[in-house]
Amino acid sequence: MSEKTPKPQEPDTDVHDDTEEPAFDWMKPKSSSGSSAAASPASAGPAAAASSTVPDSGQAPGQAVTGQPESRADRKAAEAADAEPEPPLFADTVAATGEQPRHYSESLPTSALQVRPPEDEVARRNAEREQAAKVKPLGPRIFQVLLAVFYPIILLVLAVRAVTSPLFLWVEYNRPGFPGDGYGFSTDDRMTYGSYAVDYLSNWAGPRYLGGLVNQDGGKLFKDSEVAHMADVKLVILSSFGAGLLLIILSIIAILYLRKRSQGGVRRGLFAGSIVTLAIIIGLAVLATLSWQTFFTEFHRIFFASGTWTFALEDTLIRLFPGQFWVDAGIVIAALVFLAATLTFILTWPTRKRRGLGAKQEGKEENDEAPEEGPEVAGVR
Repeated sequence: MSEKTPKPQEPDTDVHDDTEEPAFDWMKPKSSSGSSAAASPASAGPAAAASSTVPDSGQAPGQAVTGQPESRADRKAAEAADAEPEPPLFADTVAATGEQPRHYSESLPTSALQVRPPEDEVARRNAEREQAAKVKPLGPRIFQVLLAVFYPIILLVLAVRAVTSPLFLWVEYNRPGFPGDGYGFSTDDRMTYGSYAVDYLSNWAGPRYLGGLVNQDGGKLFKDSEVAHMADVKLVILSSFGAGLLLIILSIIAILYLRKRSQGGVRRGLFAGSIVTLAIIIGLAVLATLSWQTFFTEFHRIFFASGTWTFALEDTLIRLFPGQFWVDAGIVIAALVFLAATLTFILTWPTRKRRGLGAKQEGKEENDEAPEEGPEVAGVR
């Protein structure tokens, strides 16, 4: 080698200029796409191309050095990606075939609110809803029926209680036209002895309460048969008073229940009860007017055994309570019941105001006259 021969340049071994890049291309990390990797040598310029054409013993000068071969699975995936044709655009497919591709499907709505039922189904549901709204609960209706049934019985018991009192006895003995006793009882005697009989019907005393009474000559005032009959009458009277008290309590419970659960339920129950009461009392009054003797006899046969309630004219019970007394008592009972039922009928008559139709009508008219504030939003029921 002569001095004129140029010396080979030593490679740059300055470590400070090392960019920490790998020495070979196959040591570089894979790029995200093949196109960017292919474009990188071209964009790097001639210097990068020259550096990538390092001569090798098995390659010709100028031949690019390829990277290290990839794995078999990667090569197959790359070949499959190259072999698969690019799918045509949706617009091109529709324009070419005139129909949508099979793989396309419109997304179904996921909310039930977007599905409108058929019109007949909507009408059926609305009809069922209106029918269910019209059907009233069973509890209030039962209490209304019970109140209507109890009402006439309560009025009848209260009227009987008013008659079986010393006040009615005094009014009856002192009224003009009341028949006197042809066997010697004065009005004061009748009032005294009759008060004992009336008090016995409402107290808890035994038969000796009447059996121990004596008249002016020292004999028994009431016979044993009369005392036995008064004991039977007392049992019927006390039973009716007890039943009336029980029905009053149940009626109060029904009224309290209806006041909370049914608007106008108390009024409807009492209105129906007044109608039932008027029908019963008018029917009984007609029967009593047509034949009082038959009515009186059949009434006693219902509650007393045959032969236990008939007495002679000279017996004390007949002298104290003659036939006119029972006629007047029946008239007073019927009059009290009729008056109370009629008053209840008038006070509970279903007028528009009591039924609440007046307020509803006014509210409806106000809603009709009020202007619409905005478009109505239709909802699916």
